[in-house]
Amino acid sequence: MKEYKTKNIRNVALVGHGGSGKTTLTEAMLFTSGAIKRMGKVEDGSTVSDFDKEEKKRQYSIGTSVIPVEWNDDKYNFLDTPGYFDFVGEVYSALRVASGAIILVDASSGVEVGTEKVWKYTSERKMPRFIFVNKMDKENVKYEKVLNELREKFGKKIAPFAVPMGEGDSFRGFVNVVDLIGREYNGKECIDVPIPKELQDAIDPVREMLIESVAESDEELLEKYFEGEEFTTEEIHEGLRKGVLAGDVVPVLVGSAIKNIGVHSLLGMVNDYLPTPKDGGAYEGVIPDSDEIIERKVDENEPFSALVFKTIVDPFVGKISVFKVCSGSITKDMEVLNPNRDEVEKIGSLFALRGKTQVDASKLVAGDIGATSKLQHTQTGDTLCDQQNPIQYEGIKYPRPCLYMAVDPKSKDDEEKISSALHKLTEEDPTFVVERNRETKQQLIGGQGNIQLAVITSKLKNIFGVEVDLSVPKVAYRETIKGRADVQGKHKKQTGGAGQYGDVHIRFEPTEEDFEFGEEIFGGAVPKQYIPAVEKGLRECMEKGVLAGYPVVNVKAVLHDGSYHSVDSSEMAFKVAASLAFKKGIKAANPVLLEPIMKVEISVPEEYMGDIMGDMNKRRGRILGMEPQPDGSQLVIGEAPQSELFNYAVDLKSMTHARGSFSMEFSRYDEVPQHLSQKIIEEAKAQNE
Repeated sequence: MKEYKTKNIRNVALVGHGGSGKTTLTEAMLFTSGAIKRMGKVEDGSTVSDFDKEEKKRQYSIGTSVIPVEWNDDKYNFLDTPGYFDFVGEVYSALRVASGAIILVDASSGVEVGTEKVWKYTSERKMPRFIFVNKMDKENVKYEKVLNELREKFGKKIAPFAVPMGEGDSFRGFVNVVDLIGREYNGKECIDVPIPKELQDAIDPVREMLIESVAESDEELLEKYFEGEEFTTEEIHEGLRKGVLAGDVVPVLVGSAIKNIGVHSLLGMVNDYLPTPKDGGAYEGVIPDSDEIIERKVDENEPFSALVFKTIVDPFVGKISVFKVCSGSITKDMEVLNPNRDEVEKIGSLFALRGKTQVDASKLVAGDIGATSKLQHTQTGDTLCDQQNPIQYEGIKYPRPCLYMAVDPKSKDDEEKISSALHKLTEEDPTFVVERNRETKQQLIGGQGNIQLAVITSKLKNIFGVEVDLSVPKVAYRETIKGRADVQGKHKKQTGGAGQYGDVHIRFEPTEEDFEFGEEIFGGAVPKQYIPAVEKGLRECMEKGVLAGYPVVNVKAVLHDGSYHSVDSSEMAFKVAASLAFKKGIKAANPVLLEPIMKVEISVPEEYMGDIMGDMNKRRGRILGMEPQPDGSQLVIGEAPQSELFNYAVDLKSMTHARGSFSMEFSRYDEVPQHLSQKIIEEAKAQNE
């Protein structure tokens, strides 16, 4: 692959609902550009983009693939992203380095949940974008209906660029309503043809929509529009480019990726309307270990800097780090600084990725996307930069995990291998986390949903040879007391050898602190040297309660009397006496079980509010408040027991057709209702037997 200048590069994310045809469009663009001789199919597992074993098996994208396409002396780095919501982290990282986006819409399905989500993501970033209405060759497709739905959902920004020629199987091309020419695919290339007479009436209302969108993006054109003056073709093109770059106009194209219709025009429009890396302006970062903000221009002559936005763990090649060059240039054998880790890395190999194929590169300049292998310290989201001119860019913000499962190897022999394998998978997917719960002694894996965790377990088996079982995590319950008790704990042993004697009187009562210890000893009933042993004995007992063996909290213990033996008393004897008093005292002070309560923030469209609130009640939760959001959705703030929320990620998707999202964090411990408490105690005792 030849070297490209910054002005000849475009970085474009392909985004959309699952099944809208992103990977097939990628194949069509590779075929159209001559990079491949025949188009692969997702269902055959033969596409360039979906090269991972899991992707071939499941027939959908799991990770973002970088697909460079060379077209008319330009290089387009297309980032083919997954459509399934469990892999939204891959979309986040692609949008972080892309300058523009193409949103794919299935013509037969119209605006779907995934369409709404990527519209929101790209709007938040004010990202220039097109909409490509794909699969126009399907039966019963009504373009006018899709167009009206797009306008209804996303407003006057939607600027239709085309009117389709033919329907279903007879779909062969479209009319470009800007230049008023027909574009037809003849099996090899896209050619200009006269506008069919039967489409004349359909063109005017669509062209009017386009003109309105262009006028809305420019004050001078808006004035001209209201005065009823016609726009010239040049004015429309110039207005479109300005509007697209500002994010105010979103052109709509039509086509069929599988039949390669509309792909030539799409590639042409990427060059005409989507920004070069320079159009996005300078990159802002900080000087490492300071808050001082500095900038790097997207220029080959600036000091080198890059952002690593993806990591691929290859069992044969090792770790591959994929990055975007933000400034300067990079060559083989360069030594660069990673300011996030304060480590110097040597760039050994340098290449462009096309799916899994590595295309050697001798140099990559500002704005381009490339990869290198075997970096020792670098992770996704890290900056690489010139050692003499350090800069650190903001990392990539990922959604927090919302579904956790306990993971156990099926074979005891795999216990050592599992930690290493899971660590490697977290490097590849930052939305996937591994945690160790010290209380329940379980290893937990967390992610965005059950599909993501199913893929992780499948990778553990196929790549690392580790088979695992997933189960619902245990709840870290607590025990406490609601009443008071005053008890004696006496430990006396005088059979053979040295004797043991310790005698304590302890008062137990509730407190706000985790544990409080006090002493009210008069007249040396318990010598001072043994009092720390009493406290130590009580603290050790707090780790395992009398109800179900869970840690005990919020207890105050006051040592107020006791007795000792001048020969047989010892620290150990008083420690044992304290533990006897603890067991007796806690039982007598009305012990209860506590459960973790989580604060939950749920973002949902207004129409699902009733379902959300009803479901929260069923989970023993309560709603604390609601806050309307700028996008028309509602933020519901509530709380519920952790034990009721383990499957909430899956259930919320089902209830809201994947439109809802949530986050949760620990709030406090509350008493478990009596009817549930007994069942939990019995289960815990059965496990401990």
